[in-house]
Amino acid sequence: MIGKKNIAFGFIYLVFTASLGLVMVDMYEDFGAAAQEKQSSVGRLQSLKENGFEEELEPLTAEQIAKANTTGILGLNKLINSEIAIDSIKGGPHAHGNLESVLNILAGIVLCFISVARWLKQLISWLFIVGAVMHSGTLYLGSVFGFPWAYTLLDTGIGPFSILGGLLLIGIATLIGFKGEIVRDS
Repeated sequence: MIGKKNIAFGFIYLVFTASLGLVMVDMYEDFGAAAQEKQSSVGRLQSLKENGFEEELEPLTAEQIAKANTTGILGLNKLINSEIAIDSIKGGPHAHGNLESVLNILAGIVLCFISVARWLKQLISWLFIVGAVMHSGTLYLGSVFGFPWAYTLLDTGIGPFSILGGLLLIGIATLIGFKGEIVRDS
């Protein structure tokens, strides 16, 4: 069965991409600390504003206000930076990898029910695998492991175009060769 490799690849790849959820959970400790720091510094600014920029009934100097403002801005910046690391994984390799894993599983199952030329089924099968590796796989290498060259590979478009080509071809193959029962590949 030609679709068997897609089913196996899909489940194994899903383990790797789904496990990124655990990586993101570990990153939330830094996010929580940054959120507390931001809340403290911005809360102080809010309190100063409400009290006419006085603290303990003493007016603040322009330098003190500027320092409080800087601390608030830096607290916001730290929070945003900690969110960026989480979002780059969540919106990239985690989401796309999970989707492409499931696409491979589904494509593998559908390929088992299609009777078309063997070379066409192999092409469809490999397009889905190459697409996942060259799309979410390069996102994984770039955002999780920090390999900048992975983004160069991603920019070629090989991954997304492979998946789109696989989707188009499996749709056409389904139209012309779907049998409704498992087909033996000869």
